[in-house]
Amino acid sequence: MVSVIIAFFVLHWYLAAVSQTFFLHRYSAHGLFTMSKFWERVFYFLAFVFQGSSFLNPRAYAVMHRMHHAYSDTDKDPHSPRFFNEVFSLMWHTKQVYQDIVYRDGPVERRFDKNFPEWPVLDFIADSSVIRIFWGFSYVIFYYFFAPSPWFYLLLPIHFVMGPVHGALVNWCGHKYGYRNYDLEDDSTNAFAVDLFCLGECFQNNHHKFPSRANFATRPLEFDATYRVIKFFKTLGIIKMKRVNKEDEDTAWCES
Repeated sequence: MVSVIIAFFVLHWYLAAVSQTFFLHRYSAHGLFTMSKFWERVFYFLAFVFQGSSFLNPRAYAVMHRMHHAYSDTDKDPHSPRFFNEVFSLMWHTKQVYQDIVYRDGPVERRFDKNFPEWPVLDFIADSSVIRIFWGFSYVIFYYFFAPSPWFYLLLPIHFVMGPVHGALVNWCGHKYGYRNYDLEDDSTNAFAVDLFCLGECFQNNHHKFPSRANFATRPLEFDATYRVIKFFKTLGIIKMKRVNKEDEDTAWCES
């Protein structure tokens, strides 16, 4: 039973992570590649399933992430560790900014609020308290039947807020720990060890230097797992890169 719970946790972690980095970040926020409306809806729905109770609205994610790039590590950055003593305060502040964007409770710069996927019906369903509780209850039921000890229930809060946990891990570690390939005005770093859990997202210093580059790895021994996912879907013809460096496909980049 231990193996079942561990497998479920790992599967949920990485499926939610790839939904966030592939669909929400690189597609919705940056537009690093294009896809048909059909495939957009497929990945939209998969993000809803894989993130479950912590599904993040693609519009709100895109707007907030574009703000992060424009105002990285300044007081206008929606999630900079520079202004918080610990990660939970950062997560709470990010949640407030996110909800303001979702419910349109404050002004959003027009340059951020365009060119992202939208599916109003699914957004309404996914943001429903009933649906979020349904996902959470489903995780609890799974643990009820398969957890060999009540101690494993301590993993449930991570399942409940998996999306925000991924975001906090990337934004906290990717702006505090690790090394820097490029001397930028912000605090972005490459948290190589943490990136084992984030599929390329923790190469923040590289990404802030080249925000329109599909491959977040820029040096030997750096490995961006999500870029391999992008290349796989490109090979299948599901997505198309906006622009490819013909000299070396491994350094493919796209204009946002």
